[in-house]
Amino acid sequence: MVIFAFLFSLLTFVGSLIAIPWLVARLDSAYFRAFTPQAATGVVRGRRGAFLLWALMRNTCGLVLAVLGVLMLVLPGQGIITLVLGLSLLDFPGKSLLLAWILQRKAVQRALNWLRRKQGKEEFLFS
Repeated sequence: MVIFAFLFSLLTFVGSLIAIPWLVARLDSAYFRAFTPQAATGVVRGRRGAFLLWALMRNTCGLVLAVLGVLMLVLPGQGIITLVLGLSLLDFPGKSLLLAWILQRKAVQRALNWLRRKQGKEEFLFS
């Protein structure tokens, strides 16, 4: 069991070092300014089946990232950043308020913008 925990910890650490900067670099600089259903689902508007499939995939990815973010708060990895990305993909009541509360922290803003600068992208706009 200890070996499994070690391997899982190592996998989440290495995975977060590769995947999180890649994801952060591909987001629009205004991504964290507003969360509207129209912005998130504009690609598949008018197609109910495609919308449901897109919503299912987005929420599944968001849930996985949120759970991994919580785990990485105690395991090695970029826990807060992974948690913020996961929560931003999920659809639930009060999401904007929770994300606004988390994103008000200057340390979170600095960490996200540090990743953006490393990738040669412009910084996020938070307000």
